[in-house]
Amino acid sequence: MSQLSSYFEFPVTVYYEDTDAGGVVYHSNYLNFFERARTELLRSKGVNQRVLLEEHTGFVVRHMDIDFIRGARLDDQLTVKTYIEEFKKASLTFAQEIVDQQGVTIAKALVKVACIDNVKMKPKAIPSSILVELKHSDG
Repeated sequence: MSQLSSYFEFPVTVYYEDTDAGGVVYHSNYLNFFERARTELLRSKGVNQRVLLEEHTGFVVRHMDIDFIRGARLDDQLTVKTYIEEFKKASLTFAQEIVDQQGVTIAKALVKVACIDNVKMKPKAIPSSILVELKHSDG
């Protein structure tokens, strides 16, 4: 995969609420970890989602591929690494990886996010101001 932007790293601590009865992270919680990291990446680059919503612009997950490699456990300190792999007129593709403190990969995801008019619920071009920030700002 060719990387178009530098990695954004987001720390995650595994809490009791994230785990199943065996103390292992329940599979759907990895989605939450990935989502938070994508949101924080955008925030770090000046993309204010509240302002976007007021402008009838939203981002929705269009497609996601996840590879669950190892289980994370209660109290693990994880890092979600995220970068934007592809920019298109109305979508972004994020490559994400969750690693433990030793750098061992726990899970990977490739997430295509579409830009929509959230009133009409139809695709729309990503605002150029956002693309400029995403393509030209450092990590």
